[in-house]
Amino acid sequence: MKLIVTVVGKDRIGIIAAVTKILADNDVNILSINQNILNGFFNMILFAEANENKISLVELQNALRLQGEEIGVEIKTQHQDIFDAMHKV
Repeated sequence: MKLIVTVVGKDRIGIIAAVTKILADNDVNILSINQNILNGFFNMILFAEANENKISLVELQNALRLQGEEIGVEIKTQHQDIFDAMHKV
């Protein structure tokens, strides 16, 4: 399944490492990543592909949400189809 992961919060050291560790630990392949920092706020959007036989979307959403709470950022994970439908003009 193809996923969109968004991360928003106050910038600090280790955000990318924390997010990508969860993905790597669950055999999720990062296809594209873009991040920036504006006025001290971190923003990242990541496009990835996961094997549904290894981890479900709900399990991955929960793992990333908990990691976000631990490091003080908001992490949202959506199936690409949902993301595309929500952002269609």
